[in-house]
Amino acid sequence: MKKISICLISFFSLMSISLSLFFISLNFLLSELVYFLEWEVVSINSLNIVMTFLFDWMSLMFMSLVLFISSLVIFYSKEYMAEDKVINRFIMIVLMFVMSMMLLIISPNLISILLGWDGLGLVSYCLVIYFQNEKSYNAGMLTALSNRIGDVAFLLAIAWMLNYGSWNYIFYIDLMKHDFCMTVIGCLVVLAAMTKSAQIPFSSWLPAAMAAPTPVSALVHSSTLVTAGVYLLIRFNSLLVGNQIGSFLLLISGLTMFMAGLGANFEFDLKKIIALSTLSQLGLMMSILAMGFPKLAFFHLLTHAMFKALLFMCAGAIIHNMKNSQDIRFMGGLVYHMPLTVACLNTANLALCGMPFLAGFYSKDLILETVLLGNLNLFSFFLYFFSTGLTVCYSFRLVFFSLTGEFNSNSLHPLNDEAFTMIGGMLGLLILAVIGGSFLSWVMFPSVSMICLPLYLKNLTLFVCLVGAFSGYLMSNVSLFFNYKSLSNYLLTFFAGSMWFMPMISTLGVIKFPLNVGFKTLKSFDQGWSEMLGGQMIYNTIKNNSSFIQVLQNNNLKIYLMTFILWVAILLSLVILV
Repeated sequence: MKKISICLISFFSLMSISLSLFFISLNFLLSELVYFLEWEVVSINSLNIVMTFLFDWMSLMFMSLVLFISSLVIFYSKEYMAEDKVINRFIMIVLMFVMSMMLLIISPNLISILLGWDGLGLVSYCLVIYFQNEKSYNAGMLTALSNRIGDVAFLLAIAWMLNYGSWNYIFYIDLMKHDFCMTVIGCLVVLAAMTKSAQIPFSSWLPAAMAAPTPVSALVHSSTLVTAGVYLLIRFNSLLVGNQIGSFLLLISGLTMFMAGLGANFEFDLKKIIALSTLSQLGLMMSILAMGFPKLAFFHLLTHAMFKALLFMCAGAIIHNMKNSQDIRFMGGLVYHMPLTVACLNTANLALCGMPFLAGFYSKDLILETVLLGNLNLFSFFLYFFSTGLTVCYSFRLVFFSLTGEFNSNSLHPLNDEAFTMIGGMLGLLILAVIGGSFLSWVMFPSVSMICLPLYLKNLTLFVCLVGAFSGYLMSNVSLFFNYKSLSNYLLTFFAGSMWFMPMISTLGVIKFPLNVGFKTLKSFDQGWSEMLGGQMIYNTIKNNSSFIQVLQNNNLKIYLMTFILWVAILLSLVILV
């Protein structure tokens, strides 16, 4: 009897739960239902431990999408991770990751959110170091320690929440939003969300986490780990509107969006380009949240998850076929060898750019038009639209570098489209990337809101995208761009391409000063004068005295007997005197 693999069992289970939850979420949305469940886990004398769950259309729809993407990622992993001797362990870790996210989504309580929050942090560390080499250990440690800052902020928020007598924030958040305690809790929650969603200055861990297997990247960057911070702020959104916290978050997220878009244009690692595009989109979600549009941020969160998971899956298929080479300079002409994979990649790329009638268009265009209607300053306005242009620029640069032109790797290569399981996983997401945005926009915004803008502002987004696409073509032309521009301004290029020195600041910048102090302390104290006057001096004195006594006692009977008589005489005299 042939054994059914854990991948297929997980795929069918998660897919069926996902579809069920989706139809239930539609019912909740149309009926405006919210279920608040309390489950008493333990009751001993007066001690009650109660788990609370919040089921509304938002949590159910998000859970449905997370499970749908997870099921396809696990199905895709069956072939991608086929060489792994312990694939069952990998699938179990991924399932733990998904379960942590589920717990975080349905929790209206800070304690149960912390369980999911820390579960995500711990399991993400296990997944990042999965390939067990020096690079992945470093990346895992950077990921874990960066997220730990947010975890500490979250623990402090839990402590401050005690002022209200319960950790169910959902009861107090609207009523007490002008209270000082709630303002402090809001600041701490924003800090926690900034670390989880990798906003400046915690951005460096996101590209580093690319050391994880590609199916994990597809899951992490679309709907789980990095979106946890955005989802948390959607729930806490009323604390951000119309105050300094919101203004601060708007600035930081706008800079993150700009920095990630700029960095992706100088990157040559295929997975890091897509990781930086995730960072850019997270900045977009955070900034629209800071402006007070949680529903729009949630809409973009869902549509982004659809095409971003597809982008990573296509990148994984290309890397798999390129024998684990991730450098886009060694690619080129892939459209002739892997037409189906490239078609999926192009669809996802165009959805990311906001191509009309694909998933990304409905949310991104709506966000940018809302920004045009909003009362924004010029700097934030510039960050929004310039970052959008940069998104299109690096997407088209990637297309021109890797998918068109001449093949730049070995003449003998195994490129093909015959990975049927991987293609199956990608095609499932391709359907969502094409029709998901329009479907969700009809469901989430049933009453049409008219955004009335002058013609030049209506066309501004399209114009920015076209300029970005043309710039991407110019940047892919190496002889035109790199030989002159980047080498003559090397420091500027290095600054823009290294995420504004953030990876160096986050690692060496944090540890260099303490290490120097430790080194000097060791040299001057432990291995310096304190050692020579302390432990070493006592040791040497005792050793020299012992050696002297040893010399006296060795084979010299007269001296030995004389000292013995002297001791006896001294003792007798002392006794007589006393």
